[in-house]
Amino acid sequence: MNFKLESAKTLKRILKSNETNIDALTPAHKKLFLARLDEHFAALFELYYQVYGWQYDFHFHIQSLVQTLIAGFKERPAHLKTKDKQKLAQPHWYKSEKMLGIACYVDLFGGDLKKLKKRLPYFKSMGINYVHLMPLYRSPQGDSDGGYAVSDYRTVNPALGNMADLEALTKAFNKEGINIVLDFVFNHTSNEHEWALKAKQGSEEYQAYYYMFDDKTVPDQYEQHLREIFPQVRRGNFTYEPTCDKWVWTTFNSFQWDLNYSNPEVFNAITSEMLFLANIGCDALRLDALAFIWKEMGTNCENQDKAHTLIQAFNRCLQITAPAVVFKSEAIVHPDEVVKYIDKNECQLSYNPLLMALIWNSLATRKTRLLTASMQKTGVISDDCTWVNYVRCHDDIGWTFDDDVAAELGINGEDHRYFLNQFYTGRFPGSFANGVAFGENPSTGDCRVCGSLASLCGLERAQAENDLAGIDLAVKRILLVHSVILSVGGIPLLYAGDELALINDYGYQNDPSKQHDVRWVNRIDVPDDMLKQSPNPEVTDALKSLISIRQKHPIFGDASTSFLPAPNEHCFAYLRETELERCLCLVNFSEHSLSIHPQTFDLLGQSIATDLITQSTVDLSEGVNLSSYQFTWLKVLKS
Repeated sequence: MNFKLESAKTLKRILKSNETNIDALTPAHKKLFLARLDEHFAALFELYYQVYGWQYDFHFHIQSLVQTLIAGFKERPAHLKTKDKQKLAQPHWYKSEKMLGIACYVDLFGGDLKKLKKRLPYFKSMGINYVHLMPLYRSPQGDSDGGYAVSDYRTVNPALGNMADLEALTKAFNKEGINIVLDFVFNHTSNEHEWALKAKQGSEEYQAYYYMFDDKTVPDQYEQHLREIFPQVRRGNFTYEPTCDKWVWTTFNSFQWDLNYSNPEVFNAITSEMLFLANIGCDALRLDALAFIWKEMGTNCENQDKAHTLIQAFNRCLQITAPAVVFKSEAIVHPDEVVKYIDKNECQLSYNPLLMALIWNSLATRKTRLLTASMQKTGVISDDCTWVNYVRCHDDIGWTFDDDVAAELGINGEDHRYFLNQFYTGRFPGSFANGVAFGENPSTGDCRVCGSLASLCGLERAQAENDLAGIDLAVKRILLVHSVILSVGGIPLLYAGDELALINDYGYQNDPSKQHDVRWVNRIDVPDDMLKQSPNPEVTDALKSLISIRQKHPIFGDASTSFLPAPNEHCFAYLRETELERCLCLVNFSEHSLSIHPQTFDLLGQSIATDLITQSTVDLSEGVNLSSYQFTWLKVLKS
C-alpha cells in the first residue's frame, strides 16, 4: 500500500465530513490544527492501519479518531495552547540541569489537592520543578492497587477534592514553572468503571472492550506462556465474573480488567480519556504498565511489537492535539526491552529501573562491575530523550539486570537475585537493611523488596540500636545514592519523604485494605511539621546543597554521559561532557577509603580540576583519595 497516497485521500474525506466542526475553530486555531494534521496524519494513519487495517470498517474508526482529536483540540484551554507553542520552541526542556522531580501520593503528602497546593513553597525551596501526582482518580473503596485501578479518569477521588481543585493546582504550579505529571493507566480499568459495569450487564459492545471468555479453554491456552505478577495475592491471570458468567483477563489484580486493544473502539475511547488528562494541564503522562497492552497467543504478552505501534499512535495523537505533553515510560522489564520504548516518537522520558536496581546492588556488594557493564550496554539513549533516574518509588524493587551481562562477569543471575533479596530483607548476615519481601512466590521462593530508602540504607536499624557510627554510614549511603541520580544525566526523581530520610512505616499492617500489600511500608505519610523541621536535617540540608550545585552547572543538563571502566572495583565512574566542559564523577560504594591513580584523569585533558562538591581545587597529577562512601564531581574547562 502507498500509505502517503492513501492517508492523503483519507484525510481529505475526513476533513470534508467534519467541515462544520473545524470551521467552528477560530481562523488561527483552524490553521494550526490543520497544519499539525498535515504534519502527523500520514504517520498516524500508517500506525493505525498496522493494528486495525484488517477491520472491514477501518475508515469509520479512523474518522472517529480524528473527530476525537478535533474535540480534544477544541476543548484545550487557551493557556495550554500557549504552553504548546512554548514547549515546541524548547523541545528538550526536560534535559535541563534545572530539572528536579518528586513523586507523591496526594493524601500522604498534603492530605488533599487544596492542601497540596499550599505546599508549593516547599517544592520551590527544594528546587523541585517536576511533580508526579500518583493516581488520584476515582477508584474502588478499599484495595485499589494504590489508585492504579481507575473507575473514572475524569473524576478525582472525592477524598482528595474535585476536578476544579486539580485544575487550580496545575495552573498554580505551572505559573511557578513546576511541571505536573499524571498517570495514564491505560492497560486496564477497575471493574467499577462504566465500561466494565456495562460489560457485566451483558452489553456485547462493552464486553469487547475487555478480554472476556465463556470458559477457561482459551485462557488456559494463554496461561501457558504468562507469568504471575502478584502470586501472593492470587494465582493465574484470569478472574471469573459471576454477574455475566465470563472469565476476564486480569493481569495484576482481580479488580483490574485488561483492555482489549485489538478493538479500535478501545483505542479511540482511551485517546479521548488521554486528551482529557492532557487538557487538565499536565506536562507529562506516565504510561503505566505499557509493556502489557498487546496480547498475542503463544507469547508472554509483554513487550509485543504492536505495543510499540500503539504507543507511537498515541504519541501522534498528542502531537496533533496537545504537543506540550510528553510520555514517560514505566517499563520495569528486561533492560533490552526498556530501551525500545525510548524514542521521540514513542516515550520521550523513561524510568531507569536498571540504574536504580544496580545502585542497590553496588551498595550491597560494595562492587560496581555489574553497574558499570550494564550502563555501558544500555545506559546511553537518544539525544531527543532522557532518563528519569530514581532510587526509590512507591513500588517494590525488582532486580531487572541482564543475566547475560552478569554471566560475562562470572555472576549467576538467579543466585545473585536470591542474595540481594536476602540482603535487603535483612536475612543476610551483616546486612544493614530493613526491607520487606514482596510478592514472594510460594513455588519458587522468588520475591521483590520493599522499604523506604532510608531503611534500606541502614538508618532504621542504626537508629533502633543507637549506633552512632552506623547512623553516620547510613547517612553517607543516602547521600551517595542521591548523588548518582543528580549527576548521571536525566531528570533526578525523589520519592516524597526520602529527602527527609523517613524510615519504614509498619502501620499498614493494621489496615485491612492494605495489610496484604507490603508496598505500603514505604508509602509514608509526610505531615506539615516534618516539612518545617526535618527529622533528619543532616540528610535534608546536605541534599539541598547537592541539588543547588546541580542546578548551577549546565554540565549536569543537556550533556553526554560516558560510563568508564572502573578505576577500582569499588568505584563507579562516568564522564559528563559538553562542547565547553568535562566533569568526571567518581563514587566510592565502599565504607573503606580508596585511592584513584593519576592516570585515570588523563581523559580530562587538564591537571587541575574543581571539585564542585567542596568548591576546592584538585591537583589531579597526585591522584585522588576517596573516603568512606565519598563521591566527587571534578570539572574542567576544555582547552
